[in-house]
Amino acid sequence: GLIVDLLTTTCFNSLTPEIISIYQKTKSNVELDCHPFPHCIIKNFLSSKTFGENLQRELLELNFHEKSNDLYKFKQSDDLKKRKEPHIAGLRAALFGPFRSWLGDVLGVELETTVDVSCARYEYTDVLLCHDDELEGRRVAFILYLVPPWESSDGGTLDLYATDSHFQPQSIAKVLVPSWNTLVLFEVSPVSFHQVREVLSQDKCRLSVSGWFHGSSLERPPRYKEPPFPRTPHLPRDETVLLEWVNPVYLDISYQEKIQEEFEDSSEIQLKDFLREEKFKEVGDALQQAQILWMKRGPPNKRCFEVASLDTLPECVTECWELLNSEAFFLLLSNFTGLRLHYLCPADSEDEEEAKQKMEGEAAGSSTESSAASAKKEKELSTPVCCGNVRRWSHGSYTLLHDGEAEKAEYALDLLLPFGCTEVSVLLTVYPEDNSLALVYRDKETLKFVKHINHNSCSADTSAFRGFYDFSFVYYE
Repeated sequence: GLIVDLLTTTCFNSLTPEIISIYQKTKSNVELDCHPFPHCIIKNFLSSKTFGENLQRELLELNFHEKSNDLYKFKQSDDLKKRKEPHIAGLRAALFGPFRSWLGDVLGVELETTVDVSCARYEYTDVLLCHDDELEGRRVAFILYLVPPWESSDGGTLDLYATDSHFQPQSIAKVLVPSWNTLVLFEVSPVSFHQVREVLSQDKCRLSVSGWFHGSSLERPPRYKEPPFPRTPHLPRDETVLLEWVNPVYLDISYQEKIQEEFEDSSEIQLKDFLREEKFKEVGDALQQAQILWMKRGPPNKRCFEVASLDTLPECVTECWELLNSEAFFLLLSNFTGLRLHYLCPADSEDEEEAKQKMEGEAAGSSTESSAASAKKEKELSTPVCCGNVRRWSHGSYTLLHDGEAEKAEYALDLLLPFGCTEVSVLLTVYPEDNSLALVYRDKETLKFVKHINHNSCSADTSAFRGFYDFSFVYYE
């Protein structure tokens, strides 16, 4: 009598409006839905209130470990597979015994005996961002909520995403508010994108038991590859633009040499008070103007922030964007970093040796190309380029590491110039400060992300908060 009695004749893959209607009329505790992907909600899952309360007590007495990365922040218990507490053991036996058999019949698939279950505690500012749960062997996900009375304003909702024709998540199609003794099931598939929204309540604990029933995975279509962001060579601007915009201390050659020494030691540096004070203030004020068109960048399993439409930027913001794209700035970055971002940048000894060997090889060969044509071709192949955005960040913004990014990883110089920023983890170990130019050299094994900007980051004066901004550029040799 531990688990509520359920109908056993319906398959997730054949849910029709008629079947759903019959379920809703005959089983008020059970909700079945195919939108945005097949899922089932079972209220009053545990038939005994006392059992649920004792289960909650045993779970809260477990040791929990803080888990935090680009995708999530919450506390998780040790694996519940071998716990001997009577109510934890009872739930585990029921879930992976009779209930698993029932679920296998419902799905028409053979579910394995693998036990995969743990307990999670989500408290103030904890979050689990958009993902699909797909991992070899996972077939059905489940979450059993053991929470106090909960409202959507408390955060911590389970949000289900609709997907586009490329199987990429687009927007939240359904919001499930946690409630005591409610079990949620959904089929793990290429479109089962969901998130646990940030918990906003400062005094409630979102406690749940969750895991997966394992079986043969659903066939996955080829992974969608986003079109690359266009890269462009520098704009033809001379050093006048540097004199107009950059703090004079950074234009001193001897100081640039010191910066390069430090950068070459650590592969990253922050240059404080980088822009002239009056220019920084002018751009910071202009970024808050209503004329700028901000467009949301997704998909949410990879990123969530806004970028400015360049043709709507105020004049001074456009000028700042052009500064970071200018030939003079490429040369300045070369002097800061030692990277070959400009043809005037001297080659290091390794580059010279490679060039010498190449020239010797060509001389010994039978190439008919003229040296001038060869030099032109080499210059075209190695022309430094960049890409960049003006971005706006607000509560809930983030970027995530993802599989495709690892495949496309390459050597690059990341630049970040923040305006009106608050504390937010970004760009490896660099923390942004107002008017502090952050430079980080990224190799093929290094990826970057911006940690989810939580309620704490912008709650000091919510009424006046409009977000914060940055110029984000990537330069390639």
